[in-house]
Amino acid sequence: MKSKPKTRKSISKRFKLTRGGKVLRRLAGQMHYRAKLTGKKRREIRRLKRASKEMTKKVKKSLTY
Repeated sequence: MKSKPKTRKSISKRFKLTRGGKVLRRLAGQMHYRAKLTGKKRREIRRLKRASKEMTKKVKKSLTY
């Protein structure tokens, strides 16, 4: 009997799949050293951004379910 492929949990926590099949990711720079950023930049960082085509392929392959 063949074993079932497992979902990579680290990837499932970092990325979000939309119903249309797009992959969303968080932007870098959210943890510290934010005081020097402008308010506009801080708000932009909070939003999710679409992943690149190359990254989308890799993420979808890792998220089997």
